Amino acid sequence: MKVSVIGASGKVGSSAAFCLAEEYSLRELVLVSREESLDKIKGEAMDMYDALAAKDVHVDIKSTSNLEDLTGSNIIVLTSGIARKEGMSRMDLAIPNAKIVAKYAKAVAKYAPDSILLVVSNPVDVMTHVALKASGMDKNRVIGLGNHLDSLRLKTFIARHFNINVSEVRSRVIGEHGANMVLLLSSTSIGGILLKYFSNYHDFDMGNIIEKVKSAGEEVIIRKGATEFGPAYAISNIVTTILNDQKRILTVSAYLDGEIEGVKGVCLGVPAKVGTEGIEEIIPIKMSDYEIKAFLKAADVVKSLTDNVFKATDI
Repeated sequence: MKVSVIGASGKVGSSAAFCLAEEYSLRELVLVSREESLDKIKGEAMDMYDALAAKDVHVDIKSTSNLEDLTGSNIIVLTSGIARKEGMSRMDLAIPNAKIVAKYAKAVAKYAPDSILLVVSNPVDVMTHVALKASGMDKNRVIGLGNHLDSLRLKTFIARHFNINVSEVRSRVIGEHGANMVLLLSSTSIGGILLKYFSNYHDFDMGNIIEKVKSAGEEVIIRKGATEFGPAYAISNIVTTILNDQKRILTVSAYLDGEIEGVKGVCLGVPAKVGTEGIEEIIPIKMSDYEIKAFLKAADVVKSLTDNVFKATDI
């Protein structure tokens, strides 16, 4: 299998590339950057080879600024864009990043039209829609990182609160990757038991937990300058799920056409069965009245921003 990472000179791109290089299902990994960053990604490749030798893993790593080298890719990970800085919301990035994403999405459609495009650039729900429109690819083959990382963060906070192994937690965040994310508390369980049936459930402060999830990325940025390991492993989760046709249900950003609460014409984080064909099914779900209301609000907010971005950029 061949995977290409566009924006491999950035922190998220390079970390994701290294996570992917460790996967035994990969035959070829292509690191793509702008011409001015070519030496940097060549250095990244050299460093990766040294690390992989210690694990007896072999993968061919190519460093390039030529978009024609995307040809033959099974999956393309798009991480390019202006980096989010302290105090900057994901929405502040929308218009400049839309132009960058559209440019690369068109290149993907030209050189690797049968690939699956995983969009990481923020604001990811809007950028997923931009990539879908600019590329003209089928909606099941354009996927956003969405709320997958948010859901992993949520599981961690719940596991810590209840002092339980994180693998026992089943929960997810849907909606916007941002201020309007929705915690699906009504279906959250630990070890197959609904959360509300735990004796210490009354100590669980949902509002506080969701605020921690919302601010987790910002807090990392304040403390170390950028998020990298969390997004990198979340990206690797999705890519390996596709490569190995695992058909896992992941919360990714997908184009909706009425599958959940009748929402149409917007990309949002939703539970989806992911496999070798990309998004193979968006999973219809039942939610509490509160969750439905919050999800519909997220849809309105993201759709409004997306419409404004399309008007401002003429994509």
